[in-house]
Amino acid sequence: MRVGCPKEIKNHEYRVGLTPGSVREYVAHGHEVIVETKAGAGIGAEDDAYRAAGAKIAATAKDVFEKSDMIVKVKEPQPSEWAQLRDGQILYTYLHLAPDPEQTKGLLNSGVTAVAYETVTDERGGLPLLAPMSEVAGRLAIQAGATSLQKANGGRGILLGGVPGVLPAKVTVIGGGVVGLHAARMAAGLGADVSILDRSIPRLRQLDDLFAGRVHTRFSTIDALEEEVFSADLVIGAVLIPGAAAPKLVTREMLSGMKKGAVIVDVAIDQGGCFETSHATTHSDPTYEVDGIVHYCVANMPGAVPITSAQALNNATLFYGLQLADRGLKAIAEDRHLRAGLNVHKGRVTNKAVAEALGYENHAPEAVLKIA
Repeated sequence: MRVGCPKEIKNHEYRVGLTPGSVREYVAHGHEVIVETKAGAGIGAEDDAYRAAGAKIAATAKDVFEKSDMIVKVKEPQPSEWAQLRDGQILYTYLHLAPDPEQTKGLLNSGVTAVAYETVTDERGGLPLLAPMSEVAGRLAIQAGATSLQKANGGRGILLGGVPGVLPAKVTVIGGGVVGLHAARMAAGLGADVSILDRSIPRLRQLDDLFAGRVHTRFSTIDALEEEVFSADLVIGAVLIPGAAAPKLVTREMLSGMKKGAVIVDVAIDQGGCFETSHATTHSDPTYEVDGIVHYCVANMPGAVPITSAQALNNATLFYGLQLADRGLKAIAEDRHLRAGLNVHKGRVTNKAVAEALGYENHAPEAVLKIA
């Protein structure tokens, strides 16, 4: 199979779908790999490194899309990219379709088979291709929040960890999944006063054991959410419903009860965000203010640390990517975890959460792939 890797074109996106190390693995499996020139520049991987790994270098993204049977990316295709996709081609990348009707329409019109990293599952019911970027985003959320809390950046002017004789910042993390865990770990490590809210009692027990009392755990009710948000200096939105749009847990009305200059970091923004006042921002213009509250809603947070992120992402995506390259649609048909990742196939939506969010008829992957 011809596997193509174009250069990412989203604002300040420096990651790359295939590292030179991953290219070597695809080549070792007998595949031809085509990489757009300078695709790996953001992680310090020059064209010569890709050539040494066995890739062919294409002068333009158009060359990559035209010549490849499978496209491997990081972020969802932009309009100029989905226009180049075609029937019979496999797209393997993050998609986050539920809050993005235009991209969904573009993919449906292209006829492409689109496998979304964020809905591929594993034997434990986890999301193995989403997890590494959730780990990065959770940790980055605290760095971004701490910076945004500085007075010069519009924040309250409070140091996350405080100093002897001065209380630390109060950090509230909404959601106890992978993002929430890593955000809490970073915040607690910096000395902040941290609380995590979640609706799963077993998960709260796990977090309580893990942090050994250094982080407060609370069952998420309306009362508990309001108390924690109103008292917080920094709120991290870390809510995930796989494949679906994030629920709006913090309303605009609630902002009036927060401390002026408090910061919210919405890590769920890829799925539409869990704050009513959230809208996607970029690394070049990451924050805005609503009712005195600073909002950080960058939709590709891990792109800020591309060397770490690209390596972690490739470690996770390589196994399934090789299956797709080796066996094509047969791999999806025979692997229920890859089938969970199938979001669009030949003009039909094949993910229930996406279909429900956007009003499409849902077609079961087994049906569209004609699995007996």
